[in-house]
Amino acid sequence: MPESRVALVTGSSSGIGAAIARRLSHAGMRVVVNSARSENTGKALAAELSEAVYVRGDVSDAADARRIARTAVDAFGRLDVLVNNAGVTRFIPLDDLEAADADTWREIFDVNVIGAWQMITAAVPHLRESGAGSIINISSVSGSRALGSSVPYAVSKAAMNHMTRLLASQLGPEIRVNAIAPGLIDTPWYEDAEQVWESSRGWITRNAPLRRVGTPQDVAEAALHLVNAAYTTGDVLTVDGGRHVV
Repeated sequence: MPESRVALVTGSSSGIGAAIARRLSHAGMRVVVNSARSENTGKALAAELSEAVYVRGDVSDAADARRIARTAVDAFGRLDVLVNNAGVTRFIPLDDLEAADADTWREIFDVNVIGAWQMITAAVPHLRESGAGSIINISSVSGSRALGSSVPYAVSKAAMNHMTRLLASQLGPEIRVNAIAPGLIDTPWYEDAEQVWESSRGWITRNAPLRRVGTPQDVAEAALHLVNAAYTTGDVLTVDGGRHVV
């Protein structure tokens, strides 16, 4: 039997990342679970899956990024899929320019953009060896629309979308690079932003074509699709229940 593929999912101890790790595992892949914190939760998820390991590491730290990628190869002998899911945000009204200070920009870009880049550069040699490597960047609809939890967050996701297209043009044919742009997804991100959640949820359930907010499982299904979509690269797949057409 051919050896099963190996997927590394950053920021996967909860929410969208955990759902992606579970979905890829259930599809027969071996999985590396990662988080910068939440070690006990990450270890519990890895123990739940059929073939998985956990590695703690912060993608914004270059040495950690290299170590995270090495963990996959040390544990399973290969790496076929990298899902850049690790991300941070701050809930700042878009018109509050003073609150979005330079420290906030640096914090968000260090993880969302530089962290993703560091994981990609660490993983690319191993993905090339796979011969059919796949990178999936978890972006956001705020990367292409004038909305989002904050200006720095939205701009970081716009950067991720462009990085996806640039790298798709350079890493083929051995590696495909795609992104997923979720809309409003029911995750722990909104635990400290209840007012934002309720307002956004109300608008979506009244106006978006599918009349519901998304779930982490919705994004996980999109990730599995891109893992298997052998003739798709450079795409940013919107998963927002049709919000973008309203």
